[in-house]
Amino acid sequence: MAKMQANQMRAGMVIEFEGQRYTILKQNIMIPGKGAAVIQVEMRNIKTGAKKDQRWRTADTVERLTTEDKEFTYSYSDGDMLVLMDPETYEQMQVPKEILGDRLPFLQENMTVNVRLIEGEPVSIDLPETVVLEVAEADPVVKGQTAASSYKPAVLSNGVKTMVPPFVTAGEKIVVRTEDASYVERAKG
Repeated sequence: MAKMQANQMRAGMVIEFEGQRYTILKQNIMIPGKGAAVIQVEMRNIKTGAKKDQRWRTADTVERLTTEDKEFTYSYSDGDMLVLMDPETYEQMQVPKEILGDRLPFLQENMTVNVRLIEGEPVSIDLPETVVLEVAEADPVVKGQTAASSYKPAVLSNGVKTMVPPFVTAGEKIVVRTEDASYVERAKG
C-alpha cells in the first residue's frame, strides 16, 4: 500500500477507504466560490459492487493499493461466475459476473480482457474499448426529421439499448463503446 494525495486519484485506480477496497470510476475537481478545491470521486466497492460518492480535500491522502494487470481470455460463464483462462499457463480463474456490472452483456466468447489483480485477487475487468454488434431492432426514421438532428433508439443483439444515427437499420453490424453502449461507427466489411 502506498499513500498518495487525493488529487492524484484516477479512474481505474484501487484505494482502501474505511477498511474497504474501492475502484475509482470517475473523479472531478470542484472549485467552490471560496475555499479550497474539493475532489469529488465516484467509486465502486469491490466486494459489494455498491457505488459511493466521496469528497476529499486536495491535500488529503488516501491509501492506494498496488495492482497488477494481466490479460485473460474469456471462456464461458458458469452460473454467477465467469471462467477466464490465462493464455500463457492455460490456468482457469473464476470471477463473479457482477465485477463487470452494466458491461456484462458486451463480454464475448474468446474476448481478451484485462483483469486487475490486487495481491492475486481479481478486482476489476476491463473489456476492449469497442465491440462489433449487430443491431437487432431499430426504430424507423420519423418523416420530416433532419438527418443531422437526432439519433434513434435501437436494440443490439446482446439486448442492450443504444442510440444510433437515422441511417442505421436492423441487421447491420456497428461498433459500440463497451463503457456506455454508445455508437461509434458502422462496422467495416
